[in-house]
Amino acid sequence: MMAGRDARERGGAKPLGSAFLLDTWRSWLHAWKPFLSILIISMLGVAVLTGIYAGCRDTFIAANRFYEQQGLHDVQVVSTMGLTDEDMDALRQVDGVGDAVGVRMERVTVDGDAGRRFNATMREPSDGAATVDAPYVREGRLPKSADEVAVTGQFTHDTHHKLGDVIDVTASDATDAAGEDGKADEDNTADKADAVHKLKIVGVVTDPSDLSDPDGYSGSAFRTAVANDYTFYVAPGSLERIFDADPQVYGAVVMRLTDAENKDAFTDDYDALVSSTMSTIERTVQPRREEVRREALQRSAQDELDKAKAQAYAQIDKAQAQLDAQRTQLDDQLKLLDAQAAQVPVGMPMPAQLADAQRQWAQGDAQLKEAQQKINTQRNDAGDRFTAEQQQIDDIAPRWYVQSRTALSGFSSLKSDISSIRSLGNAFPIVFLIVAVMMSLTTMSRLVEEDRGLIGTYLGLGYGRVTITLRYALFALLACLLGGGLGLLIGFLGIPAFLLVVIHGLYAIPDLRLEYDWLYGSMGILLFVVGVLGAALFASIRDMRQMPATLMRPKAPKAGSRILLEHIRPLWRHMSFLNKVTARNIFRFKSRLVMTVGGVAGCAALILCGLAINDTVAALGPNQYRGIDQYDMFVMANDGDEKTLHDKLVQDGKTTAIMQTRVENGEITNGDGSSTSVQLTIVPQKQIGELNTMFRLEPARSESIFGWMRGGGQSAKLGDDGVIVAQSAAQSLGVKAGDEIMLRADGGSQPHRVKVSAVTRSLIGAETFVSEDLYHRMFPASTAGDGSDEQPAITWNSVYAKLKGDDDAQIKYAQQLENEAIVLSASSTALQAKDFKFDLMGAVVGLIVALAGSLALVVLFTLAHTNVSERMREMATLKVLGFYDKEVHHYVNREMMVLTVMGIIIGLPLGRWVAGLLTGALNMPGLYFEVHIFWWSYVITVVATLAFALLVQLFVDPVLDRIDPVSSLKSVE
Repeated sequence: MMAGRDARERGGAKPLGSAFLLDTWRSWLHAWKPFLSILIISMLGVAVLTGIYAGCRDTFIAANRFYEQQGLHDVQVVSTMGLTDEDMDALRQVDGVGDAVGVRMERVTVDGDAGRRFNATMREPSDGAATVDAPYVREGRLPKSADEVAVTGQFTHDTHHKLGDVIDVTASDATDAAGEDGKADEDNTADKADAVHKLKIVGVVTDPSDLSDPDGYSGSAFRTAVANDYTFYVAPGSLERIFDADPQVYGAVVMRLTDAENKDAFTDDYDALVSSTMSTIERTVQPRREEVRREALQRSAQDELDKAKAQAYAQIDKAQAQLDAQRTQLDDQLKLLDAQAAQVPVGMPMPAQLADAQRQWAQGDAQLKEAQQKINTQRNDAGDRFTAEQQQIDDIAPRWYVQSRTALSGFSSLKSDISSIRSLGNAFPIVFLIVAVMMSLTTMSRLVEEDRGLIGTYLGLGYGRVTITLRYALFALLACLLGGGLGLLIGFLGIPAFLLVVIHGLYAIPDLRLEYDWLYGSMGILLFVVGVLGAALFASIRDMRQMPATLMRPKAPKAGSRILLEHIRPLWRHMSFLNKVTARNIFRFKSRLVMTVGGVAGCAALILCGLAINDTVAALGPNQYRGIDQYDMFVMANDGDEKTLHDKLVQDGKTTAIMQTRVENGEITNGDGSSTSVQLTIVPQKQIGELNTMFRLEPARSESIFGWMRGGGQSAKLGDDGVIVAQSAAQSLGVKAGDEIMLRADGGSQPHRVKVSAVTRSLIGAETFVSEDLYHRMFPASTAGDGSDEQPAITWNSVYAKLKGDDDAQIKYAQQLENEAIVLSASSTALQAKDFKFDLMGAVVGLIVALAGSLALVVLFTLAHTNVSERMREMATLKVLGFYDKEVHHYVNREMMVLTVMGIIIGLPLGRWVAGLLTGALNMPGLYFEVHIFWWSYVITVVATLAFALLVQLFVDPVLDRIDPVSSLKSVE
């Protein structure tokens, strides 16, 4: 006897027989409902864990494959004064740099329909550049001659041009955009620059640096440039023939890194590699080549200036020599006239002929003096001009800007959008896993409880504890593996297919297909297997510690205890008998209370969290364009047309207030070197006070852990001591009021250190406001080209205006202005507030809400089934006591409804808190997610959860009806 007991304690020596296996199989078939619950919960959990990840991963893989195929540059160097072949050779010598090719560029203006004009950048690859930044041909072909051009799909979408059309282009200025030295013939250059050139569209391409889909719904996305700038591609040598561009000067040098070919461009390893190479270039190549370029430009410019000075002073000296000769002649004439006048007798009148000669001499003398004064003025003016030009030459300072792919707005937007969606996919599975473990523990505990007597029998027959434990562990393992397998199918096929449809509407990524990640898929299943299997082992081992004789007897009921409500005498006395029973049952089964309330709270929190994210995105547009932005219309004009635009707005008489500004792209960098693009808005000094009437410059607010907003206060005021930065840009860089940042304006200017005077609340966009005087101090030559010491005049290229009329009238007027030739873009805040949407986020939220609802249904069904199965004898007793079926239904369902309501009460604030955490993790350029939940989202969450509970009752009631009082009340003994 002792030997048998010792054997059992050592794990069992009795081998598995066919009877044991058959009984195990039958018990599994009998427990199909718990099996199905674990299977579905595991399926949903694995699907959520892998689905969103797989969709984002597929997008990154397809984008990375496309970038490699088209050779998108890893590093780009641009210069304020162009780059040369020698610069390119120096860059090729940098360790890790593979291909390094120069790109010539020219800024042009394109004539559109109805007199409209569009800005574009013509790119001409140098020899060998076909492997770097190669455009992806969608229609037609690439240009082969100087009168052909390939345009982007965005251009054909916006201008309605098509393949085969002829477009008229004009250079934006007479100077080559690549930084020409000025050695070409100026008249010839000006003639070519001012001329209208006709180019035939022979191809429609995709710029590899911008994968936005113009034909999808990305046009209504939240990111809009200051003004559309299209990219054109021309054949090699075209810019020289069309615009007389210097073929030896490049606008940029683009490079591919040898070690980056096999790296994912969206990983930290790739970023570290690129950053290292950029640091090497900035440390070793940039200073030396900038100095060489400066000396070359100064030498060339000095030679030109010396020639011009020599020619100018030679002409002045020649004129002076001619004037001196005339003065000598005039002096000789004066001597002759004096001699003749001396011969006239005293008292005699001067002869008429001599008097006339004297008058002529006086006139000639006056003319010579005037001519001398002109020559002196010319000499002084020439000296001043040459001094200014000499100062310009002395101030020549080429500046390199070494950029990675993050400087490309298209690449950064794609990476940010997909990464933000993936962050949601990383957070939600945690809740699913916790719920899966809780439900598995509940389910397996009930299974072991039901087989309590059978377990004792098997132990008494000599079966080991390990053998019996495997009976339940394999049950949970099989359910989890089957559910995980189905979850992988949904996660790597169903959910990604759904997401890719939405993503394809935002980004035109060729060859976007489904991929499978064996490692991540296996780890996803393993994670849930560990959780579920751990719960099963805990539930089974816990009861097997007892002796077989104890297990074969029914478990003694827990001793009764008073609940809290019983101590509240007035309330307890007025409760009915069934209500008292319900209250006692709820608090008597504490594990069921915790599991039900926790499960329902988690599911309700997930539903509300999904709806909260959706509401937050939906509220961004109205809150920004109706609350923060106080203006009604923003209009941007071509440089040079600002006065015409202002006069037109005044003449139309549809505005109540106008504030002229200059808007350009800029970049801010924090102390750690991280940077982000911003919309730099320069405010005229005389209109600084009007800024607060166009924008509500509230100090940025932050959300506390409990959901309320902190911060706020009086409106910020723009001054000359610092800039005002929008909250979205400040958050992405970790910048706050009082910090110092590096600010760079458009056009490749030198960055300047400036203080952040305030960080203001802003949800959409990344505005940075700077006063006119402060802008002049930081960028004194950014808008001037004469090199004078006086402050250059800023071109006020944009207007913020308040309009008369209702929303429809304002939208109509903005659309009318957009058709004007002088207008680059015109937008109405009324239209922006109405049309703002973020389709990708909405699709993910809808998916999450659907999965959370499914999880809630499964959790409620599992808990309800467990509740009924462990209280069969109680239900049978009620029937014996004469309760009707409906009364039994009410008896059980009321408890579940109370527990469901308790779970909802806990789940609503929990969901609000989780929503704040998740939206805080969604760091996206140009967006700040300020959590906003509409009241109907709370109602939807409550109604949906209660509806799931009622639906479960429809499945539970037939089970209660089938309870046989006689068999259920039979004693195990």
